[in-house]
Amino acid sequence: MADERDLKMGRFKLRDAWRWRSGMGPALLLAALLSTAADADGLWASAHGEKDARRYDLVINGGRVIDPESGLDAQRNLGIVAGKIVAISITPLSGRESIDATGLIVSPGFIDLHSHAQQFVGARMQALDGVTTALELESGTLPVDVFYNRVAHEGRPINFGASTSWMKARQLVMDGVQPSADFDHESNTPNAETKVASEQEMQAMSKLLSSGLDAGGLGIGFPLGYATPTGRKEYYELNRLAAKRGVPTFVHYRFQSTDEPDSSFEAAQEVIAVAAATGAHIHICHINSSDLRDGKRIVAMFKAAQARGVPITVEAYPYSGAASAIGSSIFRGPNWRQRLGNLQISDLDLDGKPLDQATFDRLQRDAPDTIVIAHMTRPGIVAGDQELLDEAVLFPGGAIASDSVPWTVNGKIIKDDVWPLPANAWSHPRSAGTFSRFLGQYVRDRHLISLLEGIRKLTLIPAQTLESVAPEMANKGRIRIGADADIDVFDLKTITDKATFDKPAQPSIGMRWVLVAGVPVVVRGNLMPHALPGKPIRGPRRD
Repeated sequence: MADERDLKMGRFKLRDAWRWRSGMGPALLLAALLSTAADADGLWASAHGEKDARRYDLVINGGRVIDPESGLDAQRNLGIVAGKIVAISITPLSGRESIDATGLIVSPGFIDLHSHAQQFVGARMQALDGVTTALELESGTLPVDVFYNRVAHEGRPINFGASTSWMKARQLVMDGVQPSADFDHESNTPNAETKVASEQEMQAMSKLLSSGLDAGGLGIGFPLGYATPTGRKEYYELNRLAAKRGVPTFVHYRFQSTDEPDSSFEAAQEVIAVAAATGAHIHICHINSSDLRDGKRIVAMFKAAQARGVPITVEAYPYSGAASAIGSSIFRGPNWRQRLGNLQISDLDLDGKPLDQATFDRLQRDAPDTIVIAHMTRPGIVAGDQELLDEAVLFPGGAIASDSVPWTVNGKIIKDDVWPLPANAWSHPRSAGTFSRFLGQYVRDRHLISLLEGIRKLTLIPAQTLESVAPEMANKGRIRIGADADIDVFDLKTITDKATFDKPAQPSIGMRWVLVAGVPVVVRGNLMPHALPGKPIRGPRRD
């Protein structure tokens, strides 16, 4: 009989199976209980003898298993039944299908809190980067039901979800633009981007956002950076709504400038003040690009606010170039280049090539939704810029999130089920390589963070960010009995991002297997285009 130490199996005790009984049927629960006890010392007690030993749907044997919740970092073997982890064993398991993970890392699937690439090709490129859940939270969607129904009907290889969109609600209230749950950004909405709302207009927006939350939206998305003149009272009141409903908000805060007034520092202060005053959990998007060269001061302010109990969380991505529509407010107004740190027109890229003034003027006039890359900092070129990026990426307790943007060909979003991705498809390279880049550079090559803590930033931290609104996230981001079998198997020695600014349509390498609900969507480094096991991540719905 296995002793208590064996039954722990890296802190997985027998009671853990009971803890997760609510997500299991009776047969699955019994299998978990038996496998937890018997597989701890490699035994399976069967009344019918050894040949009738327990069989799993899928087993992963021989890998170095990383669980950021318990701290497990050891060779273990996993048994999966009906999309759940039901066994974590010291000795190898047998099953109907088997993955040999010898020499590889086995971790929870990566969770991306910030992906605008809610399309087939976007999800597939992210799956090859180890992402098993990709959510549109910064901008959100409206109507929420339409988004979920459409994506569920199409199918996805990875899990999906969205917040409810403040900007789309604003576009309807201020400009009469009917919201669309499609990928397109409505640009002909001048009042929505500039006008201070009246009390009646704020109430109308609150009603629309409440309806989105009733439909299961994962909080409220606030891209304030694209509507900087909007009212402070409005932002405060709508965060009060979020606090009342017990949901988070996701903010791209106002301004991107090192100059005062209207600086990034001032915008960060607003977010802290609103979180402290309302009690709303505010998640701050991409601090690496929002803070510019005031990053050290702003990061210090965020840490001090957290230490005093202010409910804010943060995310960052490991790139210096930001992506934004050329017609957005950050590229307009007096002295906009100086406010972005003396940005030059040649610091803006389109399809990997620097812009000139004539092209910039033409696009702003004729194609304001064109996405361009803005190199507002230059790590490796400008002294101190790499340190600024590192401080954002390594923020203690901060998540890694991609801010993926939709893939396009000749400026048009790819909406169809297309695979492989066309060689001339364009997006920011972070849409293909964020998570592999972080692991390759920050964990393996530069040794700036341990593997366990690095995995935590890609899995457990984003899962915990959403648990208050999406209880199923308590079963993601972990390797434990009863957890969802959203699992990555990768080679730490070779995992590397291949996407570049001039050739972004290149998948990452080194990700050997990716499972979503126990279904392989990446097999030996190759995408399985017909595997569509992705499920909606959604808040509770109210009739």
